Amino acid sequence: FVGDVAKDLGLQPLALGDRGFQIVSEGRTQYFAVHGKTGHLVTAERIDREQLCRLVEKCLLRCELIMEREMKFYEIEVEISDINDNAPRFREAEIELRMNEMTAPGSRFPLAEAHDPDSGRNSLQSYELSGDEHFSLAVQAGPGGDQRPELVLAKALDREEAAFHELVLRASDGGDPARTGTARIRVTGLDANDNAPAFSQAEYTVRVPEDVPVGSVLVTVTATDNDEGLNGQVKYWLKKVSDIASDIFRLDNETGEIMLLRTLDFEDGNSYELEVQAHDGGGLFDTTKVTISVTDVNDNMPVISVRSAISEISEDAPSGTVVALLHVHD
Repeated sequence: FVGDVAKDLGLQPLALGDRGFQIVSEGRTQYFAVHGKTGHLVTAERIDREQLCRLVEKCLLRCELIMEREMKFYEIEVEISDINDNAPRFREAEIELRMNEMTAPGSRFPLAEAHDPDSGRNSLQSYELSGDEHFSLAVQAGPGGDQRPELVLAKALDREEAAFHELVLRASDGGDPARTGTARIRVTGLDANDNAPAFSQAEYTVRVPEDVPVGSVLVTVTATDNDEGLNGQVKYWLKKVSDIASDIFRLDNETGEIMLLRTLDFEDGNSYELEVQAHDGGGLFDTTKVTISVTDVNDNMPVISVRSAISEISEDAPSGTVVALLHVHD
């Protein structure tokens, strides 16, 4: 049960069947129906808020009740509220960090963020770290209010004393009961490396049309390291990327090329942000931001649908009489 349509319209339930009606929703899936005998709006399909509204805070489904004999329609809005049916999840359950033994205490290292598609209190709320006295956790607030965990070196490393450090990063949401997700962090201590990679740009911005061919190289990030040997070899990694963007773009770890994996659609998304890190063989790194803006091309035709139409009309019908309801969408 979603709502009492007959009551809201001031109709007797039996009157709905007599007047002829239908429920029409945007898209292929019809999520709602009206029970003819009771006049109740009911669900017709299972509704997954995270699937329908991945990028929208307020999730609304819209449909129309068409009264065919009266040639009237009524707009219906249903807000889908969130439940805590998703736990925070890290993209990688195992995180490998390489840290120079000469790193000064107080140094900070960005960690992978967890993702929870639920909203409000049911979404990601906190992080905690356990496992080793050499490290502590700091959480910074991002520009959009997101929480960004950072590993803080609390006590100087001694590679001869301990070559590896095992930690556990736990992410929790605010549901009741709370759901959690974990990632194991393995820190490897390294010998001295006195030069970090440096990107040629602090931020890369590129604009591409939505019909750019799959497989195209959209942008190439470049970092250099003045060290020699293993400490001067640079490889590239995606530090922060959304689930959607990870399905669309691929970063070549050796060349820094960002390639298109599948067709872009301006109507589905017009901007994507990636954070790329360049790591050398000694555990030092630099970070850059990549913004990919998608420009629209005219790849959609207007679609006209007849929502309702009368089959006959009297020759003396007055001018202005409604004979059909049309809907146009592009």
